[in-house]
Amino acid sequence: SVPPGVLPLCCRQPAWGRAAWQPPSLPLAPCRAFSNNKILVELDESSGVATMKFKSPPVNSLSLDFLTEFCISLEKLENDRACRGVILTSAIPKIFSSGLDITEMCGKSMEHYAEFWRAVQEMWLRLYGSNMVTVAAVNGSSPAGGCLVALSCDYRIMVENPKFSIGLNEAQLGIVAPFWFKDTFVNVVGHRVAERSLQLGSLHPTPEAHRFGLVDELVPEDKLQEKTAAVMAQWLALPDHARQLTKSMMRKAVLDRLVAHREEDIQNFISFISKESIQKSLRMYMEMLKKKKS
Repeated sequence: SVPPGVLPLCCRQPAWGRAAWQPPSLPLAPCRAFSNNKILVELDESSGVATMKFKSPPVNSLSLDFLTEFCISLEKLENDRACRGVILTSAIPKIFSSGLDITEMCGKSMEHYAEFWRAVQEMWLRLYGSNMVTVAAVNGSSPAGGCLVALSCDYRIMVENPKFSIGLNEAQLGIVAPFWFKDTFVNVVGHRVAERSLQLGSLHPTPEAHRFGLVDELVPEDKLQEKTAAVMAQWLALPDHARQLTKSMMRKAVLDRLVAHREEDIQNFISFISKESIQKSLRMYMEMLKKKKS
């Protein structure tokens, strides 16, 4: 049974639904932009490539508002026949996304925790299951949920800067990464690297992240845009339907697993995050962040 408000995978837009994509025959504006409070979206209709730029200072944390905008933006692009690929990047220097917004998980009601976690699930289901080619242009550090966003894309290019790091570091905060974070991570780096990294809550500097296959390529900052465009063109050179069906075949089991256990996963999150020991750990972490800022 599928929870209310969630389309079963078999009822979503089929992976072959856009196989007959043709360049638009009418002259169109070369670039169309729609901006929300936290994400700037630009669609270049001549190439069929959109860019989603995260602009939620100070660190692009995944708040409920951010996640809602993310899902709406992705859905708009998914339903736009002119769009075949999307690049995810940050408009804020040195940070891709700091991950889940701690304030959404601390001192709130059970109803709020449920709403927030449903939004996190929805973001992942839409991105990991997207028909579009998705490329993460990781132009800064990307811990925890920020790492999950990058992991959910088809390809990851990261700026070659030893000060930047990426990883699922939930264990450092006393939090356990959910099974679908773990599944996504294992599918990218393999079981042994994922097991060690998740237990230690490791944040991997860029050279290590590249060595483990957590990111596919490292590039100097001034070459990131050019390289991302080249990779996107390479992926879009293939017929959409063959690529989409292959992606669906590779990812369907992992997506189906969350859809089948979605409500249970929400209840597990509520039960875990509302424990006083976890709340205390989160409060201490927020205090530490405040001290760093001051």
